[in-house]
Amino acid sequence: MSEARAAALTSRVLDVKGIAHAFFTRAGGVSTGLYASLNGGVGSRDDPASVAENRARMGAAIGVSPERLLVPFQIHSPDALAVERPWAPALRPRCDGIVTTTPRLGLAVTGADCGMILFADAKAGVIGAAHAGWKGALTGVVEATVAAMERLGAHRKAIAAALGPLIRQESYEVGPEFVARFVKTAAANASFFAPSPRASHAMFDLPGFIASQVERAGVDAFEDLACDTYADEKRFFSYRRATHRREADYGRLVAAIALN
Repeated sequence: MSEARAAALTSRVLDVKGIAHAFFTRAGGVSTGLYASLNGGVGSRDDPASVAENRARMGAAIGVSPERLLVPFQIHSPDALAVERPWAPALRPRCDGIVTTTPRLGLAVTGADCGMILFADAKAGVIGAAHAGWKGALTGVVEATVAAMERLGAHRKAIAAALGPLIRQESYEVGPEFVARFVKTAAANASFFAPSPRASHAMFDLPGFIASQVERAGVDAFEDLACDTYADEKRFFSYRRATHRREADYGRLVAAIALN
């Protein structure tokens, strides 16, 4: 078993026959420095050959060839797309959710504090992956991904979803404008904010908000892996941690799923 696969996290709700999945940590790759070691971000300034090797290892871990591990051009949107075959690297679709019924086609999203969600209706043979930062979560990427799966034959009550490593409330301080935006959308969203030691600021519960959106979409089987990307430097990359340290760049984590 490769180090990347051995170090990856998995979810009990997705541990079903016919589904391969992994929430990869930063262990098991070939990148160095700020990107050590399993950096999956083509948008980083890491050596492209190292990123390609890292992604090949991730694909192998879930049983797909490198060209069949698909990661969209993420834009913090509520958009989800059904895919049937690999795309050329230069033609990556701009969206934040992807779904498929095609066997041995790996669906993946990247993150470095944002939520990475994997979905599966094993009985219907439909899988999905979504990138949910605060903006995508607020504008509906969870619902869009579930709806796209439904159009391929999935049933909401039969879908299982798992939320991988992301920044958690104790690490996520936000300003008053951020809070106002959420509360303006729905007054009940105030429950996802706790007081911050800093005046006029708050601590945002992104995983709790994502969980609420999964529940609202009608998905009953849900697991939050409860990992904090910001606090656990040994296992995870973090955009916010890199920013606070004034580092030049940061690596990206990958979550991936495939139908075997």
